[in-house]
Amino acid sequence: MKHTLSVLVEDESGALSRISGLFARRGFNIESLAVGPAEKSGVSRLTMVVEGDDRTLEQLTKQLDKLVNVLGVIDLTTIPAVERELMLLKVAAPARQRSEILELVQVFRANVVDVADGALTLEVVGDPGKLVALEQVMEPYGILEIARTGRVALERASGVNTAWLKVTASEKRLPA
Repeated sequence: MKHTLSVLVEDESGALSRISGLFARRGFNIESLAVGPAEKSGVSRLTMVVEGDDRTLEQLTKQLDKLVNVLGVIDLTTIPAVERELMLLKVAAPARQRSEILELVQVFRANVVDVADGALTLEVVGDPGKLVALEQVMEPYGILEIARTGRVALERASGVNTAWLKVTASEKRLPA
């Protein structure tokens, strides 16, 4: 199972190295990593996506908590959270297909950030599923390049679990 961890660390050199080293020593791959300043000066937030069972992640979380520069660890996997990624996607766009591509770009609420004779560069922000969906839709046109950020995530202050709401709404539409 994939887990999204939010880790607050003191903004000191070597902190990221110690954290990634902890995962490497235990044979865990960090699938996605995003690091940036947090709300408090001198503190950074790391958002990591890692794969593992609940028991193993619990052990890793405890070991992360023991590291000197780590101020706190939250597993956002099972609690209501907002998750976003940014993707830049360069797609082949000959003149005859450009309007068709631009219509699809609007459906995904993506932005065109560069235009060339034979290509468009798109910027899209959203949950990871939205990015994968846009990539699949653009595949037939010819994807030239992709760059994605790591996932960033925060616990929902409202406590509303939108994933649960989506499941509940779809169940209400099913015939009895």
